Amino acid sequence: MDISALINDKTLKPKEKTEQLGQWILDSVISVPTLVKFADGSKESVKATCMEALEHATKVRPGIANASLLDFAVKSLRDKAPRVKWESARVIGNIAYLFPGNLEESVKNLLENAEYKGTVVRWSAAYALGEIVKLKTVLNCDLIPAINAIIDQEEKNSIKKILIAAVKAAVK
Repeated sequence: MDISALINDKTLKPKEKTEQLGQWILDSVISVPTLVKFADGSKESVKATCMEALEHATKVRPGIANASLLDFAVKSLRDKAPRVKWESARVIGNIAYLFPGNLEESVKNLLENAEYKGTVVRWSAAYALGEIVKLKTVLNCDLIPAINAIIDQEEKNSIKKILIAAVKAAVK
């Protein structure tokens, strides 16, 4: 079965499609660049399913990521669909440590999403920003004050806790 056939299979639930795509990536049945290319030309709901599969795969095995996946995830942070935004942020959080010198645009887009109205988008942005700040790169000079400003205005304690813990880890 190919990606299109899986996506269009009406007998499978959306979660089953996501799990299958993620497993195909982990089993090297399809490559990350193949799924990225497919997702990039797809409608938002399909792109979100692909991004969720990439998130699962990079959580299990971050090393499968390459620079093109990072670029795709960074670009996808600006999509209209909240699900695409939050899955992209989670992918970045999973793989940021592999690309410590290429995170400037990620940080910019994540900071924008940290102010998004939807809680899950903000939570995912906080997760990714937290993972980036823990890397203790030169970005922290500007990132830590920006995160502290987010903490001051954030209403959800779950999001604040992620960011507070990350800043504490970064300044140790």
